[in-house]
Amino acid sequence: MKLPISQEQLKSRLVAEKILEPAEFDLMVQEAASKNQSLADVLVSSKDIDPNYMYSLFSQILGVPRVNFSISPPDDTVVAMVPEETARSRMAVVFAREADGSFCAAMADPSDLETIKFLSQHLGAHINPYLASDSDLSRLFSVYGLSTAGDFKKIIEDNIRESLKDRSKSAEEAAAQLPIVSIVDSLLSYAVSLHASDIHMEALEDATLIRYRVDGILKEIMRIPRTVHSALTARIKLLAGLKIDEHFKPQDGRFRYQIVNSGVDIRVSVLPTFYGETIVMRLLEATQKPMSLEEIGLMPKAAAVVAENLKKAYGMVLVCGPTGSGKSTTLYALINILNRPNVNIVTIEDPIEYNMRYVNQAQINTQAGITFASGLRSILRQDPNIIMVGEIRDSETANIAVQSALTGHLLLSTLHTNDAPTAVPRLFDLDVPPFLVSSVLNVIIAQRLVRRNCRSCVYSVPLSQDDKDSIHSQFVSLGINTDKSKIPSIFFKGKGCQSCGGTGYRGRLGIFEVMEVSDDIKAIVNSPKFSLEELKDAIRKQGANSMFEDGLAKAELGLTTLEEVLRVIQE
Repeated sequence: MKLPISQEQLKSRLVAEKILEPAEFDLMVQEAASKNQSLADVLVSSKDIDPNYMYSLFSQILGVPRVNFSISPPDDTVVAMVPEETARSRMAVVFAREADGSFCAAMADPSDLETIKFLSQHLGAHINPYLASDSDLSRLFSVYGLSTAGDFKKIIEDNIRESLKDRSKSAEEAAAQLPIVSIVDSLLSYAVSLHASDIHMEALEDATLIRYRVDGILKEIMRIPRTVHSALTARIKLLAGLKIDEHFKPQDGRFRYQIVNSGVDIRVSVLPTFYGETIVMRLLEATQKPMSLEEIGLMPKAAAVVAENLKKAYGMVLVCGPTGSGKSTTLYALINILNRPNVNIVTIEDPIEYNMRYVNQAQINTQAGITFASGLRSILRQDPNIIMVGEIRDSETANIAVQSALTGHLLLSTLHTNDAPTAVPRLFDLDVPPFLVSSVLNVIIAQRLVRRNCRSCVYSVPLSQDDKDSIHSQFVSLGINTDKSKIPSIFFKGKGCQSCGGTGYRGRLGIFEVMEVSDDIKAIVNSPKFSLEELKDAIRKQGANSMFEDGLAKAELGLTTLEEVLRVIQE
């Protein structure tokens, strides 16, 4: 989040509204400098200040309106009047034209007079600046991607025809030729424009299937002739620094793809399959910053429980969920809160997804003998206060992690379990004795990712009888007394528009279950007659919400749909 006003202006306002004391604000300024982050980002993540409040504050101080696409949806023909490269470099997008001929420009910094003057000269008209959040600008940048979607397949098809003209070249030679280079560049740039998290290039009997994962859902994009598959894989291996002539062993690598004024880190996994090598590429924004607890989707009550447990000097904080449920993002949000000048934070990760200043991050390297277990042993010799282990996946790592958390370290890690209570028997399965599990656990967070409703086309819908039955069924399975539970009468969903590509969804957020390990919970965990059902009942008596209840609350607020919550809960 860019700070479009002076620090003194912001300090004066926050102090006047009793959000912060002057000394607290000065500490936040020092923290922002030490972390090399925006002051606004530090205030949002460290003090749980609502980002919407911050933008409203900026808007009032600057005296300019905020972008509201529900009132003024972007006009794609107007957006296209300023080149994408210019819009991205200046963080300003022209999105509408007024009746008097002037243009509306969404800007990260509406006080940037140089950019306003440039746009005015470029368009030959007056510019009306609007304050835009990062997500607002991202939505507008996606319009460029949508406008080029029609040209995408034509570009690919033209280059395929060109690459097929000379089949005498080897795959290695073809990989360096312009047609293959252009195909790979087009696949990458189109994926970035759609905000895809993964690109799948799958070897079929007669074609190469290209699929993108957008907001957690895989979508088929196109099929490429089988004849260029080897050249495409060779090109990607070349970019990722992998062995081009190795076709029978899995390989992993990474490279950075530069687009306009930002970079995307791409992790590459190559797997030999029956019809050839299949490639999956994970796309990670190189400049992405850790999010606050609110931004990842934690409700105030759950966020308060998590924040309180992060204040403890030792113990274990676990984040649970299946692959792709956002566990790493949550871990980084927690580490960002803990990242202070007076503590030493060391991590062992596979891979390092966010580069965090003043956090000592180590990368798993099995070829060099660096595993989670061996890396954790080395970390303990680095005099850490806080340790993050990317994943606990074996008995050795689990036991070293538990011992670390018992001996004066706060340890954060992830486990692959379906919910928070199941993390306890999972630790038992990893040969951690019950008395150690009960002694070491502070809090367990379980999560899933649901798609957000598109803010540009969201509307309210009445609850159908089928929906009521589904909610009732979930309540019964969770042991909730439905007579005392309120079932909302209205939910929300997206109609589908240009901003969201007709899906009704844009972006994702987490739904959570937070289990605080109280004395009552510890007694159940350490009991010789441990029962998972008894543990779940005790959690409910503590007042903790299940993931379904958390998702239902977010559906009622219009953040997601009931269908999405049921989809991820029942997967």
